[in-house]
Amino acid sequence: MAESTPIDPAEPGLEVRTFFVRGRNALLARANFSDLYVDYYLHLGKHGVKPAGAHDELFKRALAGFVLHSASRPWNELTAWTINIQEPRVNLFLTGDNETGAVIGRIFDENVKEFPENLFYSDVVRGRQPKRRSVVPFAGGDPIVGMETFYARSEQRPVRFFQLAEEEFALLCEHPDCDAAWFASVDADGVRALAPDAGAETVSLMEKRVYRWHCGCNQERMMEVLAPVMKTDSEGLFGESNVITIQCPRCAARHAVTREALEAYVASHP
Repeated sequence: MAESTPIDPAEPGLEVRTFFVRGRNALLARANFSDLYVDYYLHLGKHGVKPAGAHDELFKRALAGFVLHSASRPWNELTAWTINIQEPRVNLFLTGDNETGAVIGRIFDENVKEFPENLFYSDVVRGRQPKRRSVVPFAGGDPIVGMETFYARSEQRPVRFFQLAEEEFALLCEHPDCDAAWFASVDADGVRALAPDAGAETVSLMEKRVYRWHCGCNQERMMEVLAPVMKTDSEGLFGESNVITIQCPRCAARHAVTREALEAYVASHP
């Protein structure tokens, strides 16, 4: 397996804070996503990726929900979500590793399968345990509804998502013995007031986690993907060209691979 580009721990990232609301028995995760969105758009610009505006807005909401969800989960979890939406027909893919703080994703808007309903896929690997997959259908075209439905049916506990400012979001998760009436009725203003120094509720800071937009794909990993086809059908792969472009399936980054470089890779990896 080719090594990916590691994360530089000195690089700035998105800080997500989690709190426990003691009198209500609920967990709150919140963050301002401005910096992570900037990194996302810089990545798109670098690789010439221009998603449709409607798809982009859906992805940004899904990204916020995914990161807040990840921050509320154990440190040794690796999670991937695929959110299939039928109208507009699009797949939103997100994956993150809590141990490294890496988070990445992309939009698939071509050759998306038609299904009778939207589907939310969650794949989780915790430590050395086998992968656990959940698939739940959901209604409407909002990925956050998919996430809330996933929590209700698979996690079997409610979750609520709040937009507190233009790029600031929060996730409120029910814990055992939660004040269900308060949980169902609290609004964005009530969530904004949930802070250790606000005084409205007894709120304790639990953790601060840092997440960074990072895939780790590189030229060698792309050649590893192409090598089996190169060994069996090099002419079909390259045709009359001496260079092909491959998109990373995790982040849509474009990598140009020459015939000469791939031939050398295959020769050194029999």
